[in-house]
Amino acid sequence: MFKKIKEVISSLMLIELLRGMLLTGRYFFARKITVQYPEERTPISSRFRGLHALRRYENGEERCIACKLCEAVCPAMAITIESEQREDNTRRTTKYDIDLTKCIFCGMCEESCPVDSIVETRIFEYHGEQRGDLLYTKEMLLAVGDKLEAQIAADRSVDARFR
Repeated sequence: MFKKIKEVISSLMLIELLRGMLLTGRYFFARKITVQYPEERTPISSRFRGLHALRRYENGEERCIACKLCEAVCPAMAITIESEQREDNTRRTTKYDIDLTKCIFCGMCEESCPVDSIVETRIFEYHGEQRGDLLYTKEMLLAVGDKLEAQIAADRSVDARFR
């Protein structure tokens, strides 16, 4: 009975509202931490999983050996690989497509790659106006890898002790 009377009195005195206003007032005068995005950037971890890239060896040859492990391990089935045998009895990809509308950026493709060919970069600013714009082909992925090779190699060296 006493508990009910206490609840009625506290609801009439708007105790919850006053507590909420006190909390709001406490944060109203605190220092703001808003980042003005295009002008200001926050630091990005070397382990960030963004846009995919295919890497090359120092001699310019692509690293991918068409083992298709990344295609098999991809939970979203976003990777499509076709390969053929070369004259020196090695396999190389003829088609390597990633559909970024399906990709969940889990990183399993780069973890499964035995030659460190497919990696996820720090790039998160990309878009497509149509569905086909986010279908990255082998040439597009190699171009991203060529452009960012220095950053990718630095990130991999920092991350090497955890692998």
